[in-house]
Amino acid sequence: MLHRKKTSVPLRSLLFHLVDINLYNRPAGWESEKLSTNQHTLYFFSSGNGRLSINQYPYQLSIDKCYMVAPGTMLHIENMVDSPLCYYQITFNAIRVGDTTHDTFTNDIISNHNGFTMHHYSRFIRLTEELHSNKNSISDMESFRQHLRFQELMGLLFEHNLYSDQSYITALSVNNTIQYLQDNYMHRISVKQLAELAEVPLWQYTPIFHKLTGKKPLDYLNELRINHSKEWLMCSDEPLRKIAHRVGFEDEFYFNRRFRQTTGITPRQYANSMRNKNRVKDWTGHLVAIPDKPARIIFHSETFGDLLALGIEAVGGGYSFIAQALLEDQIRNVEDVGCPIDVEKLIAIKPDLIIFANADENQYQKISQIAPTVTFNSFASLEQRLLTLGDWFDRKQAAEQWLNIYHTKAVAMWKQLRCEIKPGETASVFIIEHGKRLFVMGTIGLSSALYHPLGFQPVEKIQEVLDLGEEFREIPKTDLPGYAGDRIFMLLPDNPVSRKEANGLINDPIWKNLSAVKNGCAYILEANEWNHSDALIREKVLDMLPNLLIKNKRAQL
Repeated sequence: MLHRKKTSVPLRSLLFHLVDINLYNRPAGWESEKLSTNQHTLYFFSSGNGRLSINQYPYQLSIDKCYMVAPGTMLHIENMVDSPLCYYQITFNAIRVGDTTHDTFTNDIISNHNGFTMHHYSRFIRLTEELHSNKNSISDMESFRQHLRFQELMGLLFEHNLYSDQSYITALSVNNTIQYLQDNYMHRISVKQLAELAEVPLWQYTPIFHKLTGKKPLDYLNELRINHSKEWLMCSDEPLRKIAHRVGFEDEFYFNRRFRQTTGITPRQYANSMRNKNRVKDWTGHLVAIPDKPARIIFHSETFGDLLALGIEAVGGGYSFIAQALLEDQIRNVEDVGCPIDVEKLIAIKPDLIIFANADENQYQKISQIAPTVTFNSFASLEQRLLTLGDWFDRKQAAEQWLNIYHTKAVAMWKQLRCEIKPGETASVFIIEHGKRLFVMGTIGLSSALYHPLGFQPVEKIQEVLDLGEEFREIPKTDLPGYAGDRIFMLLPDNPVSRKEANGLINDPIWKNLSAVKNGCAYILEANEWNHSDALIREKVLDMLPNLLIKNKRAQL
C-alpha cells in the first residue's frame, strides 16, 4: 500500500510566507544548469515531458503533481525533445512558531519528494494563475490577498496529501488505478481487482474513485472503452462484435446499448455521421474527425499568424505564445486560454475545434473531451505548417497561393539587397535565454527567414545544426567565434536576467573581437519583434530586414 507523506514537524506549528512566483516556458530539448534552492520551492509542471532530479535522484515529471523542495536542495530539470515545457516556480519561507520564540524552518516540510498529487487540478491552476497575474501588485491590501491565495493553495496540497500514519486509504493509490484503466481498458477488469491493486478496502474504493473522477469505476471504464471504439468506427468497417471485443466489451449488444446511452446514437449511426466529416491524422498520430467548417477554433500555438495567413479566424489562443505587439489588430477578439490551457475557460468558450501545438498526451486527453482536438507541430517548416492547415481546412489552394506570393516577395527582397550583401555572405542569430545561457538559432525564429539561396548563408557549424533539424543549440561563450558569421544578429529577451547577461556579452572582449562587430555588421534586436516563425511575422520581416540593413549601412557612412 502507498502511505501518505509525513511532515517533518507538526503542520500546525508552521506558517508559510509567499516570496515570489515565476512562469517559465522552455523549448523542446532544453536542460537547466545545476540549481540550488535558497528557499522552500514548489515546482508545478503544467505541460510537457521531462525529468526532475532532486539531489541527484531522478523523477519523471507528471503534470498532475506538484514538487516541493527545501532550501539547499540540488536540482536539475531536463525537457524531452518532442515538446515545450511549461512550469511555475513558487518560492516561500516557512516559519516555525514556538510558545515563546519563532524561527525560520529550513528542513524538509515533507519527508520525501515523490510529489503532491493535485486532485482539484482546475482549482489549483486557477489559484496559481491568480498568484502569477497579481505578483507585481504594490498595494498592501492586494499583497494581503496574495498571501490568502497562497494559503489556500497550500491547503489544497496538504488536504489531500497529508493523513495520519494509520490511514490505509490514499487518493494516490486509487489515482494510480485510473492510469491502469487507461492503459488496460481492453482487458477484463472488475472493481474488486482495482481495489486490490490499490490495496484499499472494496467498500471504500468506489467513493474515493468517484471523488477523483466524478464517476463510478465501471462507468468510467465504459466511457473510456466507448471513446476508443469511436476511433475504430471511424477508420474500420469491421463488424461491431469485433470492435466491441477490441475495446473490452464481451457482448456487442451491451456495447451497442452503452454506446447509445453515452452518445445518443448507435455505433453504426456514429460511423455513418463521421463519414461526412473531415478525418485527419494529427502530428502525434491521432485520427480525428473535425468539422468541415469550424466556427469556433482554439489555436494554441506560437505560430498564430499561420492561421491568419489563410484567412481563418480563431476565438481563442495562448497569449504567452503570440507575438502580440506585431499582431495586435488581428487578435483583438481572441480570448486568452492560458498556458497551460485553462480547461474552465475552454469550456466557457465552447470551441468546435482545438488545435494544440503540444505533444503532451495527458493534456490532450483532457481537452479533447471538450471538442475535437488535433496536435500541431509548430516547429515544422513554414511550408509544412501552412500545407497541413490547408489540408485540414480545405484551403490547400489558398496555402499554396500564399506560399507562392511569399517566396516571390522573398526573391524580390533579396534581389533588392544585392548591393548590400556579398555573394556567399554568412549570418548568425544568437540569443541568451533561461538565465545566462547562450543559444545559436537553427531552424526556427529569425534565422529561418535569413537563410536563402539569394540571401545569407549559414557558417559551417550552423549548417550542422540545420542538417540535424535542431531548432537551436546551446553553446558556451568561448565557442561564439566558431558560430559567428559575417553578420551577427543578437536578440535581446524580455527576461531581465537574460537581458542583463546579453548586455554583458556585448561588452565582453570575445564579442568585441568578432569580425562582424569590428566591421559594423552586428545588429542588436528585440526578440519579441524579430524572433518569430509564423507566416505573418515572416512576411513582415521581408519589409523590416531591408530597412534594418540599409539604415545600418547609412549610419556607418
